[in-house]
Amino acid sequence: MTIEGSTQGAAPDLPGGSQMRASDAERERIAEVLRDAVAEGRLDMAEFEERLEAAYTARTHAQLEPLVRDLPAPGAVAAPEPRPEEATSLAARDDGWAGRIGGAPTSRMGVAIMGGFQRKGTWTAPRAFTAMALMGGGEIDLREARFEGRETVIRCFTLMGGVQIIVPPDLETHVSGVGIMGAFDHSGTADGDPTGPRVTVTGLAVFGGVSVERKLRRDEQKRLKAERRREREARKEELRAARRERRAELEERQAERRARRHDLGH
Repeated sequence: MTIEGSTQGAAPDLPGGSQMRASDAERERIAEVLRDAVAEGRLDMAEFEERLEAAYTARTHAQLEPLVRDLPAPGAVAAPEPRPEEATSLAARDDGWAGRIGGAPTSRMGVAIMGGFQRKGTWTAPRAFTAMALMGGGEIDLREARFEGRETVIRCFTLMGGVQIIVPPDLETHVSGVGIMGAFDHSGTADGDPTGPRVTVTGLAVFGGVSVERKLRRDEQKRLKAERRREREARKEELRAARRERRAELEERQAERRARRHDLGH
């Protein structure tokens, strides 16, 4: 494999000559640089998968170095500038996305083989997460999750199984996976809050399915449920007040008719 481009990047922490044998730790460091690159949009998925496979099969530093030669060295590039409206939005939303980006990932992979896996609650999603389901199912719930960075790639591979991804309505999500004799639901693609992270869902579903579903967060569901309950109570009270008013009008008319009959009788 030949990789052309600038030489601004360097293979991280690869001491010694180019013919030195590569260790598992060195291969994993190269893989992490590649994951960051695809999350930042520097590599497309085809390039990422090709380089990742080459990284895990490399035996020497000479085979590892070209894989990241055209990529920035770790820490060499500043964090991306905030998106438009972000500065004011983040200041106004202390409890919003600003407090949910950053931190060490809780998990980087979920595997379901004739079983299942779940990632839900206040877990921290990594920049690159791999989900595999073989005759099983997985659930990835991002509604309450934190995010390691602003770009997250979820790669799903299913064979006679399925993966369900749940996202809040304000999370920007892009779906680009392929289904073969199965279903890869692309309807989950949608824009979201520009101050928040962006999630890309990709992969392959064979005799299986991958779905992205938008659901409200639990606190929002509770708030809306409480609002609907208050609205129902308010409507009931309005109906009760209308009935009382109508009853008072009828009683007043009946009293007037009785008074007229009494006057006529005398």
